[in-house]
Amino acid sequence: MRAVFLSFLLCCCATAFASPTDKELAAQPRWQALLHINPGATLRDRQRSYVDDEQFFLSEQGKDDALEELTASREALVAPGAEARCRFPARYRFLSEQLGWQDAAPFSHCAEYQEWRQAVTAKRAVLVFPAAYLNSPSSMFGHTLLRLDQGDDSAVWLSWAVNFGAVAMADDNSFFYIYRGLAGGYPGRFALVPYVQKIQEYSHMENRDMWEYTLDLDQQEMDWLIDHLWELKDINFDYYFFDENCSFRLLELMEVARPGSHLLDELRFAEVPVNTVRALDEGGFISERHYRPSKAVELDNLRSQLSGRQQTLARRLANDPALLDSEEFLASSEQDQALMVTVAYRFLRLKYRKEDRTDKVAADSFALLSAINRMPPVTVPETRDAQPPEGGHGTQMLAASGGQRDGNLDFGELSYRLTYHDLLDNPYGFLRGAQIEGIDLTLRSTESGDPKLEELGVVSIRSMAPRNRFIKPLSWYVEGGLERAWAERRRLVRYVQGGAGASWHWGNWQPYVLSSFRLENNSAFDRFVTAGAGLDAGMLYRRGDWQWQLGSVGHYFTNDVYRHTSTFAVQWAMTRQHGLRASVEREGWRGDGENEFKLQWRWYYD
Repeated sequence: MRAVFLSFLLCCCATAFASPTDKELAAQPRWQALLHINPGATLRDRQRSYVDDEQFFLSEQGKDDALEELTASREALVAPGAEARCRFPARYRFLSEQLGWQDAAPFSHCAEYQEWRQAVTAKRAVLVFPAAYLNSPSSMFGHTLLRLDQGDDSAVWLSWAVNFGAVAMADDNSFFYIYRGLAGGYPGRFALVPYVQKIQEYSHMENRDMWEYTLDLDQQEMDWLIDHLWELKDINFDYYFFDENCSFRLLELMEVARPGSHLLDELRFAEVPVNTVRALDEGGFISERHYRPSKAVELDNLRSQLSGRQQTLARRLANDPALLDSEEFLASSEQDQALMVTVAYRFLRLKYRKEDRTDKVAADSFALLSAINRMPPVTVPETRDAQPPEGGHGTQMLAASGGQRDGNLDFGELSYRLTYHDLLDNPYGFLRGAQIEGIDLTLRSTESGDPKLEELGVVSIRSMAPRNRFIKPLSWYVEGGLERAWAERRRLVRYVQGGAGASWHWGNWQPYVLSSFRLENNSAFDRFVTAGAGLDAGMLYRRGDWQWQLGSVGHYFTNDVYRHTSTFAVQWAMTRQHGLRASVEREGWRGDGENEFKLQWRWYYD
């Protein structure tokens, strides 16, 4: 009887400690993450691998079948000295741990991998978020990359940068880049390079605020991530500007490091970089955050300590350091002199950061730097109330509106915006004076008819960067889609519109004046496309939770049609995710016009 009991017990133990089946292994979160299987995060490639490269798979069915790829991987990796181990160290590590493979030196024959692994050592991962940069199509929503530090206090120039980006052609212009990026016309690849090299490639980062988020990854999780990066070397993915982009792929890496984090469980139509930060924060990955102001912000913080006359003199010093000996300069206190020279020197460095410096610029820089060394030290003031981007409102928006047109026509509206922010939305965490809207849909219903399309904005981008004595950026805008406009009657027209000009910043006020050009496809016009030109001018005002805008835009068309629209709008940021907006609009044309009032509740979400 005792022998029977012992046999039964041994059978139970053997069953309990038996190796998992291939089917069980293929369903494990880490294996799914190692193959980049889409759990339902996007509509494309659901339950298939995002990788679009035959070199990544050991089975012909590997992209579509995680079980087939696991079976092929087990067969290729089990033998000591197998070449596949050199190509897939993370896969080997997964299978060896799960199946109990014993090998004291599984990669002893992999000289190239071992050399790379010794060079790429890291103890800390930091998510780097450079803020939005509207003059670069690939960075207008911001950007994210991963920095791998060799130690908790290691110098940044010794770190590695992990970046995912589109492999674009050098001669592609901005509009072609956007088109192909939206359509998936570029392959995307991970790149692991020295962080200093990445900073040099993104030279415009010097003019962008940067947020750094230390990730709470232990050394084992770091090792998983690094080993998998070797597996992704020169491997192609599809690249889509809105969803399968730089930020989305970093979430996939986090799932490899910490499987089961559920970062990609929800379906998303757009992966804006700030949403990646929010996802990691909500998932418990972020332990610290650090703000690094741009060189332009540091210059502005220094400039604000000077009077208007002193700022003018500092600007002249940058062009002519000989003014250091002028009576006007020497009449100031020693501390003010030091501040003016520091502002002049920093402005000169910022202005020529991307250009080859001439002999004159080099001589002027040296003269100003020499003067700085003879003067009292100047401390750059800290940026007050720096606003982390993840603290802003959600990047999608639903709105319900009610209003009246022309004094007697009541209407109701429903609106949806895929992304991202306009000039009157709560500005917390967003680039001031910047508007980026994509897929902005409005349906209007009146008492006399069924709901009709009122507007479909495909894209609307505005950059209202204010000018000052030192930095004089160009303000510009471009937008296009479908909207209701007057031509014999209100009808749906197709249009593209844009322009350029300038804006300024005086306290809470920001006036702007822009040229405006419009191409319109209107069934009431004789030509298929009719061109118009005019002016877009107005004023923005910000105070606390209130945002105001008064503006007017008008166009004179080549067929002698004139049309203008004047708007006064105000929004109250009720909470981070809710806003109440009221607007009064006058749409006018030669000899007549109509007025419209609208009250709108806006809900922001991710």
